[in-house]
Amino acid sequence: LGLKRHPTPLVFDATAGLGREAILAAALGATVVACERSPIVALLLRDGLGRASSAGLAEVTARVTLHEGDAREILSALAVQPDVVLVDPMFPERGKSAKARREMQLLQRLLGADDDADELLDAALNRARYRVVVKRPAHAPPVGNRTPNHTVEGRAARYDIYLTGGG
Repeated sequence: LGLKRHPTPLVFDATAGLGREAILAAALGATVVACERSPIVALLLRDGLGRASSAGLAEVTARVTLHEGDAREILSALAVQPDVVLVDPMFPERGKSAKARREMQLLQRLLGADDDADELLDAALNRARYRVVVKRPAHAPPVGNRTPNHTVEGRAARYDIYLTGGG
């Protein structure tokens, strides 16, 4: 997220899903605009945010605003330019015998593949002030075969970081 240079960024989570990255970013001090296009998943996330708030995380959840709809449209309509845009497109189906976690299996069944990840990356790059962070499977090619400025590797996933020149 670039927290060393910008400790309290405005983060736009373009693919909020069940809210894992949005809550983590908010817990680290970011203000988060979370976007989810699936009405069912947005409802689940809204419920989860309410439960987290009631369970003592009100200070964190207060920094998360949820929008339901197409992230490209919501991103272009924001009055304030986000510092960071997070993009976590649905991972493709695994060819391995080991299955994805249950929550990911549920999301894959509900949502299917993300066929517009390239367009979402374009919109994010045009709107983010400092950077776009894209979560990918460890061995998958970058979205749109664009070479990132930096990559943070993990065992199962990596984060491709695209700097947008804002500092």
